[in-house]
Amino acid sequence: MEAEGSNLPTTLLDILSNTLILHQTAPYLPVPAVLNLSATSKDFRSLIYNSPDAFRYVDLSTVKSANVPYAPVDNGGINWRCQRMDEALTEDDFYCGPLRGIFSQFGRKKILGFVQILILDGLTVPADLVRELVAEDRFNVRILSIREVKHLNERKLRQVLEYAVRPTRPEGTPKLRALYYFGPRDLPAREKGLPRVAMPGRSNPGALNTGVMGSEGAQIGAEWNQRSREALNTAVPGQTDEWYSSSGRMIKKAHCSEWGETLKACEGIIAFDAVLCRGPRHDPRAVLRGSSGNPEAAFGKVMSYLKPQVANVALGPSGCASCGNAPEEVAVFGISSTEELPLLSPPPLHSSTLRAAQSPFSLPDSSSLKLTVRCEECLEGRWCERCNVWWCEECYREPASRFQIQQQQQNNATEALSWTSSGIGDPSEKIKVHLGLCVEHCLVGEMMSGAGSNGMWA
Repeated sequence: MEAEGSNLPTTLLDILSNTLILHQTAPYLPVPAVLNLSATSKDFRSLIYNSPDAFRYVDLSTVKSANVPYAPVDNGGINWRCQRMDEALTEDDFYCGPLRGIFSQFGRKKILGFVQILILDGLTVPADLVRELVAEDRFNVRILSIREVKHLNERKLRQVLEYAVRPTRPEGTPKLRALYYFGPRDLPAREKGLPRVAMPGRSNPGALNTGVMGSEGAQIGAEWNQRSREALNTAVPGQTDEWYSSSGRMIKKAHCSEWGETLKACEGIIAFDAVLCRGPRHDPRAVLRGSSGNPEAAFGKVMSYLKPQVANVALGPSGCASCGNAPEEVAVFGISSTEELPLLSPPPLHSSTLRAAQSPFSLPDSSSLKLTVRCEECLEGRWCERCNVWWCEECYREPASRFQIQQQQQNNATEALSWTSSGIGDPSEKIKVHLGLCVEHCLVGEMMSGAGSNGMWA
């Protein structure tokens, strides 16, 4: 009898009962698939609902029931709210309904406390719901992603975050350690250009008969080849994360300047997928340094001070075009503090730690990666928007004729270009950046490409 029992095949329940396998597998399964698996038997139900790994990573961005229905919903009561809609129902309560219903189901199943990484990208997420996720004890979310969400009041969101990190907050709060908000959301595989695969056993009458390459096996092989190429491109040395390369503008949508104060208040408590600009104009001590007791010079430097701003331009590891460095210390992963490093996309699947969310994944020796980021105010007149070359404050001081050139460019761009090449006043003062392009390379190329045509110099 023992010999017969030892020859029984290994079941799926036996495989998932290994905590390591469940921990590595569960994040790749959609939430409905995990719930359907738990409904197959009592053993699966006990395994999934009693394991913290099954719901450690929850992505609701692709769940249909998490979206607000746009059809009329008050037909004697709606499916995700118990009470009827009336005058007491606020707009935020209405838009919070679907997600609150899902969280209520998780609470009844006693799995809500297992969720540590929550993805809500593209859904309807009002600021009141973010407040509940951050402040209420029933949630245990460490990493939250709310990129490109709808019906989110940014002012209220900043108030929620600033209140959560107030100096008088209870010890051990907030539980949230990382918030993805500024960057674009990650597209699902079906939107990344992967080939559509006809699954075995399913008819596809609309498909064209293309011979051998149109067979199911060939299509599945093409999909795996595509995935292999993407994995290879990620692992090839030299392919760095966008924040660590010369990517230019990283934050496409315009955010109000108050976000700098919010990131400053959350510094060391909640990390974001953006960082504060650490240019010398944001440091009052650096602004006043070098005045040499001259009141007029000191006053001029004070006027150039900038309040905290979000750094939205990635300049790459090369540094200044002249000295190859930066006045502020360049952040290096593994050496610099976590406050100087942004969260990297996509959010981690298997770990809810801040280090995992900030770790570059493209180079084997990620500790040597340098991060140079600035805000556009600090780079005004110092950065070429085309080739991403820039000059620091110590190597390049804008000539006094900058204002005259800006006035002249409205009338005669050709004459303004001649000013940039010769300088005004002091012959040693050479303008390096004009109209957002470096004078030595990109601006001349733009002029030559438009000469004799309908370009900017025609």
